[in-house]
Formats: sequence, C-alpha cells, structure tokens
Amino acid sequence: MKNFISVNDVDDINALVAKALAYKKKPFADRSLGTDKRIGLLFLNPSLRTRLSTQVAAKNLGMEAIVFNVDKEGWALEFEEGAIMSGHTVEHVKDAAPILGQYFDILCIRTFPSLKNREDDYSELVMNSFVQYSGVPIVSLESATLHPLQSLTDILTIKETFTEIRKPKIVLSWAPHVKPLPQCVANSFAQWVNAWGSADFVITHPEHYELSEMYTKGATIVTDQNKALQGADYIYVKNWSTYNDYGKIYSNDPAWMLTEEKLQLTNNAKVMHCLPVRRNVELSDEILDSENSLVTKQAGNRVWAAQAVISEILKEI
Repeated sequence: MKNFISVNDVDDINALVAKALAYKKKPFADRSLGTDKRIGLLFLNPSLRTRLSTQVAAKNLGMEAIVFNVDKEGWALEFEEGAIMSGHTVEHVKDAAPILGQYFDILCIRTFPSLKNREDDYSELVMNSFVQYSGVPIVSLESATLHPLQSLTDILTIKETFTEIRKPKIVLSWAPHVKPLPQCVANSFAQWVNAWGSADFVITHPEHYELSEMYTKGATIVTDQNKALQGADYIYVKNWSTYNDYGKIYSNDPAWMLTEEKLQLTNNAKVMHCLPVRRNVELSDEILDSENSLVTKQAGNRVWAAQAVISEILKEI
C-alpha cells in the first residue's frame, strides 16, 4: 500500500479487516516493524479519536509519532498553483510538503471541506497536494470528501459483531443536526460498503439530501426512514449537509432522530455513529446508552484499523 486516501488504495478489504482484528488480539505482534521510523500527524482541523488512535497505533508498531496542529501552531498554507501570495497565506505547500517528507517516513493529513464551493472541496486539493509534493506515503485522517480510516473501522466493527451466515442489512440514516456538516463520513461509508459487496445496503435521508452518485452507486436509496429501517441489522446514523445545493440545511426535522420506537422496526439492529454525537438531536439517550449501541466499541476499533493501514505501508518503505 503506497497511500491510504480511499477504498481504492485497498486490494482486499476482508484481508485488511482480518489484519486489524489480529492486532486487536495481539497489539504488539509487529512492534519492531516501525523501529527508527517517524510518522507525522498534521491537523488542519481538530480531532480527538482520529488523533489519539493513530498515535497509539503507531506506538504499537514501534514508531515515533509527532503531532502538529497546523491551524494553531503553523503558518497558513497556500495550495493554489500560481498563487500571488500577498494575502494571509505565508507558505506554499510546494515548499512545506517536501520538507515534511524529509522529516517523516509517513505523513498523515487531516483537513475538512469549506462547505462553500463544492468544486473546490471535491477536487481534494489539500490531500492531493501532499500526495504530489511530500515524496512519502500519505494517510488520510479525513479529507474534504472522505474518511477512510473511519470507514475501515466501521466494516471491521460489523465483521466483528455479525455472526449469522448471510449478508447483513445495513442502513445509513441521515440525522438532524444544529449546523451543516460535511458529507465525508457518509460518502466514505457508502463507498466502502459498496466496494465490500457483502451487505444489503440502504441509504435513507429526507428529500434534497442526496449524496454524490460516485459514492452511493450500488446502494438502495429511499426517503422513507421507517421503510428503510425494516429488518435492518445495523443502522449507521450520521448527519450531512446538502450536496446539490452545496453545504445547506433544508430540514432539521427531529422526527428523523433514531429512537427506541423506530428500533422496533429492525432486526434488533446494532446502532453505529462515528462520534462526536449530539445527544437527543442525532441520537436519543435511550439508544446511545442501550445494548444496541456499538459506538464505544466502534471508537475503540479505530486503533486497530489505523495499525493495520500503517503496517501495510511500512512493509513498502
């Protein structure tokens, strides 16, 4: 594995999941793999689980992890080609990234979309610039459109908890939120589940909340949440803003919040969320604090997903 930007960088999802689960049983099985290697974690936006889980994963492999919060500690970076840098940006990525590539063996980048211009966000300029100029493997800790480490974790969690000999029914359900959120997690989850091909996959959302077809193709899409939930084995709850009229909130209907009553429509479904979660807005207390909730297990599995990815990259460098 050269980079880890999307599911397209993975040859075999099931094999990568199996590796992650093996690390969960034996975290230090490859603790010498990263000896004398450094991993840099660059955050252009804040993080909790992604940052800490990746640091723990790197440490388990014997690597030194160094974190740098670009949005608080570094110069404002410019990414546009041919930019006249007479504004607030101080350093161009063409100058910064190659230096970082000399400091680190693997470079991890976390950035979010602006939610102002869809074309700019979906070009993935920030992530692609580091891939182009750093000269070292790049791991996405979330980008403008995707969150692959989260999605690998999600597949891992489903594989770990589903014991029946059939395909599970997985429902990705939109949820209300107090502000517009990126499509990253929803895009990425849809992309990974479709590529995995081992589930009956349904996406449900209010009208006007369609995601890009480049990620949802292969899924069944319905705007009737109750219909979508019928017989579900897993419900992945996530808010996202509009894609077509980009970055907007058209509806904040509290009726879309998952409740115990709605769970009765399912096959005693397990409930997932990437966290952080707005309690009693996106998900009710009764769901989050119930035995159906997988959110704590899911978050804990972030370590093993990251460890599997980093180890695959280490083998190539």
